[in-house]
Amino acid sequence: MAKQFTDGEMAELLAKDSLLVIDFWAQWCGPCKKLAPIVEELADEYEGSVEIRKCDVEDNPESCEKFGIMNIPTIKFVKGGEVIDSHVGTIKKEDLKALIEKYK
Repeated sequence: MAKQFTDGEMAELLAKDSLLVIDFWAQWCGPCKKLAPIVEELADEYEGSVEIRKCDVEDNPESCEKFGIMNIPTIKFVKGGEVIDSHVGTIKKEDLKALIEKYK
């Protein structure tokens, strides 16, 4: 299961060198609900090797500002504190998995 990414732990998570995948979402967002099971499945598959987190845009304005979130769902791929790629909108599980493999 994907853990939450919060403003309070942003600095700690960004300090890591390993791949961090953040799904920016909101409870009221239809496409976010469609993407949620895919993110959860991949979080379970990659547990221990890739950090996959969910960030509720309603509760974490600092994170949204830091990452320039304008639309949701948005997935950010972060390594060594820097955004290396992003995807806006829904995505098939195999396509998201391919992006994770590319950067891990």
